[in-house]
Amino acid sequence: MGPFVTGFTRRLLDFARRPELLAFLPGATLMAFWLGGEGWLVIVALTVPVIYLLAGLRGDTAGDAPARSRDHPAMRDELVARLEAILDGIAGDGRRTACLVIGIDDAAALRERHGQTAWETLLTRTGERLGGALRDHDRLARLEGDRFAVALAPDPRIDLEAALQIARRLQNVAEAPVSVDAMTVYLTVSVGLCLSSRAPAPGGAALLGASEIAHDEARRHGPAALRAFTPEMRTARAGRAALDERLAEGLESGEIRAWFQPQICTDTGRISGFEALARWVHPERGLIPPADFLPLVDDAGLSARLGEAMRAEAFRALRAWDDAGCGIGRVSVNASTEELRDPRLPEMLEWELDRFDLAPERLAVEILESVAAGTDDDTIVQNIARIARMGCLIDLDDFGTGHASIANIRRFAVRRLKIDRSFVANLHEDREQQRLVAAILSMAEELGLETIGEGVETPGEHAILAQLGCGHVQGFGIARPMPLRDTHDWIARHHARMAAPAALHRRFS
Repeated sequence: MGPFVTGFTRRLLDFARRPELLAFLPGATLMAFWLGGEGWLVIVALTVPVIYLLAGLRGDTAGDAPARSRDHPAMRDELVARLEAILDGIAGDGRRTACLVIGIDDAAALRERHGQTAWETLLTRTGERLGGALRDHDRLARLEGDRFAVALAPDPRIDLEAALQIARRLQNVAEAPVSVDAMTVYLTVSVGLCLSSRAPAPGGAALLGASEIAHDEARRHGPAALRAFTPEMRTARAGRAALDERLAEGLESGEIRAWFQPQICTDTGRISGFEALARWVHPERGLIPPADFLPLVDDAGLSARLGEAMRAEAFRALRAWDDAGCGIGRVSVNASTEELRDPRLPEMLEWELDRFDLAPERLAVEILESVAAGTDDDTIVQNIARIARMGCLIDLDDFGTGHASIANIRRFAVRRLKIDRSFVANLHEDREQQRLVAAILSMAEELGLETIGEGVETPGEHAILAQLGCGHVQGFGIARPMPLRDTHDWIARHHARMAAPAALHRRFS
């Protein structure tokens, strides 16, 4: 059979599989009888059921799963087989497919917060929602852990934009609040996808693997991110795997060090402190961006070890600045969720501060707003309260991006709000943004909280934050993070700039 006949037959069967055509069957039967008499009536009556039977058989062999399969998610091997069948069925006929991988963000934290039973219920509900939102003949599968996969039914209209629209729709469906054990759970999902035309190799396994790579990339930029596969993602993943192998060695050998970014008081212009930020200076690849290795630290369970190393370097920096007479008041360090779950953390901080002969008020501990908003972990709550009672400053980081309430701010004894950089960007040009930040600053003033704007990159952003009443600022527009050895020269230059206007005023007086 020639390709034209094969293509025509395939299109005819696809056309016949449309259920809405059944509405025209009585009319077609009457028309056949009116035009050709009983003979044509018999032909139509026998032919139409055969066509529908063949269409149904072809739907199965071409990989078009029956709609009822959505109610019973497949597993990985079944999905790969389904993708193989779809790809074989669409070879050369102009139709396309795509594979989507959908994963729940912060799965470990959700499981820990609500318990294993609630987590299983959450997974089941998410699967039911995704299955209910799929089109006829799409195929849902449950992958390992917190992920699902979808094989889209073949269609000539599936391109990148269409696949992205489907991904966004499924994302919205999965992110609707879920009621579990009389609690309302809010979750986000990240989605990765790959078109059959962009798969790195033939076959269902390659298409699913590319979608998983895209999902990993989405999760790295999440929460609630969406990414389509590109060949560069595979290269980047291989590079991260190489970093992962060297991570523990880099941490122990001192390749991962604290760099310091200054924080400036907007009233006086003086240095109010430094934030210690982790940087990896790789012996072969040079400076590795934090976004490339910090997720690996979390996955490897090394967050507590990294936090301990950052605190030790921060305290050494304070001692060095004191010895040099730099007049730096405090240093800020980030506390991961893993560290905050350790019941020994307050004692460790007391011991470390005593070891370096530093007062507790010279340490600011930064906790993410998402941690303050979402935790019901008694250990975390108690640890933060004890650290605050010691006299350390508690900073609420990334404020404005989560759902921290005033009750949580009081519960965690927060002393300073760090306004997220997303609110600071182009603040001097955006009137709506200015009103929003002004409201945050007004609330902070009423609650007696200090404020700091992060991510300041331009003099305009710096000026408008000062004008609105933000107490402190930090960002690339003031100084980039730098090694400890470079901070002494920067501090000296900043002090010289601060002294210059005063000297000029005395001269003219």
